Amino acid sequence: MTAPTLTTARASEPRTGDQRSRRTHGQWAIDGPEPLNATEVMKAADNGLNVRERIETTYARDGFDSIDPEDLHGRFRWWGLYTQRKPGIDGGRTAQLEPHELEDRYFMMRVRVDGGALTTEQLRTVGTISTEFARDTADLTDRQNIQLHWVRIEDVPQIWRRLEAVGLRTTEACGDVPRVVLGSPVAGIAADEIVDPSPVIEEISRRFIGNPELSNLPRKYKTALTGHPSQDVVHEINDIAFVGVVHPELGPGFDLWVGGGLSTAPRLAQRLGVFVAPEVAADVWAAVTRLFRDYGYRRLRNKARMKFLLADWGTERFREVLETEYVGHRLPDGPAPERPTRSGDHVGVHEQRDGLRYVGATPTVGRLSGTRLTALADLAESVGSQRIRLTPHQKVLVLDVPPGEVDRLVSGLDRLGLSVAPSPFRRHTIACTGLEFCKLAIVDTKDTATAAIAELERRLAGVELDTPITLHLNGCPNSCARIQTADIGLKGQLLPDGQGGQVPGFQVHLGGGLASVDRDVAGLGRTIRGLKVTAEDLPDYVERLVRSYLDQREPGETFARWAHRVDEAVLR
Repeated sequence: MTAPTLTTARASEPRTGDQRSRRTHGQWAIDGPEPLNATEVMKAADNGLNVRERIETTYARDGFDSIDPEDLHGRFRWWGLYTQRKPGIDGGRTAQLEPHELEDRYFMMRVRVDGGALTTEQLRTVGTISTEFARDTADLTDRQNIQLHWVRIEDVPQIWRRLEAVGLRTTEACGDVPRVVLGSPVAGIAADEIVDPSPVIEEISRRFIGNPELSNLPRKYKTALTGHPSQDVVHEINDIAFVGVVHPELGPGFDLWVGGGLSTAPRLAQRLGVFVAPEVAADVWAAVTRLFRDYGYRRLRNKARMKFLLADWGTERFREVLETEYVGHRLPDGPAPERPTRSGDHVGVHEQRDGLRYVGATPTVGRLSGTRLTALADLAESVGSQRIRLTPHQKVLVLDVPPGEVDRLVSGLDRLGLSVAPSPFRRHTIACTGLEFCKLAIVDTKDTATAAIAELERRLAGVELDTPITLHLNGCPNSCARIQTADIGLKGQLLPDGQGGQVPGFQVHLGGGLASVDRDVAGLGRTIRGLKVTAEDLPDYVERLVRSYLDQREPGETFARWAHRVDEAVLR
């Protein structure tokens, strides 16, 4: 896509000789649309959305070997497709091999579920697709998506037809685009909801997802909306987020946050201090997105997220440009969100505003299967529900359950491996895809986490934890599993085994967290020089850490506060 014509005075001014000679950030509004790296060249040559036609008419017919490499490693992402990791390549070779050497001839397909909202028909469709085309794989992500693996290019058009027939899609599930819109899993049903974000999520999805105007952003762009007082969408680590508040004169609406993101340069989002009324929230979202499109940094990929622009500009300038160049008027000042009132993972049985119940259940680190997705759809319908919600914590909710059917549902969920009353570590552990399928990974995460949970459940049976201790495992430095905002965050790397070889392990981050009942504001974890643990020793380390915390904590002290307070030697 070429850059749109910009009408602001600053954007339309010609560049002087001095401006042309300086090293620019590649901002369209200042430096012009000339592409400054290989990815920008690829995007300028052809919009990523256009690759769908080639997939349907050529690549699916002629097979994997017919795929143009620029499409395969670039534009396929605009339709939720990545080649998965070739089996048998250990983590030590991740950084040594080229992408084409790491990749298999099969794809990960990401099904976007905006707001985490599914019907039982949609869930059953995904489950059937998984069993027919994806070797029965299905992972719930911490961004309310469902990921399938082992997908062949020949099957992609048929999968799309089935998804779209029930209102699902993979459009812009990956790439330099607006990714899936996180939404409160209890939107529209919670008795204590401040404002329902569902209409805003639906409007953003309808108007802007798949729209070529916003399909060439500097980098990925993550959105979150919640109107629930638990603040259940990890808003502090999104590029843009709307959090429910009540304005003293204007009533319920949203507080606007921008510039969050983790990866290798973590930064928490900041409030702009504006109040956004629900009826204009989608337009404000589009205004911020266009600002990022035009002013975001495009020269260096590792500086292209919106957090880097905000770090340079600050909130005052960001708000000024947003209001003067994109919104067209000043937005009202607004209040900050109040402290969360309860857990945002929604596990357990809860009353809806209409007297029915919603039931939140926990799989193990998001791993399910197509067979279990189908069985879950059947179970939900058998108790009178036709609505499912996914959460940003790798959990699943069944909505609209009559009180008299709750016990039968809970028993059925247990048989599917979905616990409504999980152990603390099963409830609060998440893991990314890891070495099994991800080309960036260095270590296994899903199996390592599953084994660690089982061992910790055995060792710490009967130990009371009155505040949660979150455990997040990531297979590489990119922090898809949000390691910097966990009580115990683990970044995958290879460690020396003492005999000249290497074994899978993790660098340890301690004391991170997002705003919660037990924490006023979000904060990043601390790293301690040389603090690393092998995957094999992970249960030993976590058990030792938990027991030290319980022995040494002050009254009412959370794990995060304790981890930041005590001497480093205690944490080793």
